[in-house]
Amino acid sequence: MHCLRRAGWLSSLAMLFVTGCTIAPPPGSPIPPSAELLPGDGRAFAYGYTVGEVLKNPAVADKVRDLFGADWAPAAQGGGQLALGADAYFAGNAPLRVVRIGGLDYIALAGRVPSACNTHRVLLLIRDGGSELLARLDEGGFAHYYGYGSVDVTRNRAPLIVDSGLRALRRGGNPYPDMSS
Repeated sequence: MHCLRRAGWLSSLAMLFVTGCTIAPPPGSPIPPSAELLPGDGRAFAYGYTVGEVLKNPAVADKVRDLFGADWAPAAQGGGQLALGADAYFAGNAPLRVVRIGGLDYIALAGRVPSACNTHRVLLLIRDGGSELLARLDEGGFAHYYGYGSVDVTRNRAPLIVDSGLRALRRGGNPYPDMSS
């Protein structure tokens, strides 16, 4: 009888925790846009067939460096706030993909610092046509967001879009799926 009471109490406590952890966002909170991975889309190769080729393509190379600004170079070399510099995050060569986020298509480039295992990763999204770039760079537990073009990073538009794209890539089997959310 004592075991039944204990099991009932533990079940009630577990239900309380499960229901207590799901709370609605505050009114007026932005809603993340829907996102889906577009399988086998040849537009992924509009700027090159590898991450390295895309970063050297004249149509986007300067925009990528402008996107990251001073963070492109390591802090020790006079760069911004990143110890390694954003350039180091593009050493991994994940496949290029196309992700549709909120009805707009983006080429997705994932990268990582090989010596840092799963703690230093990047996701770069290039809007179809190269007019807008967004990025999320995870630096050992800290997420940095970047926007280029008509993106307003300060109003949380870039984080919503990039994080939605990241979720779509995870569902589609992205080789770097364990970026913290």
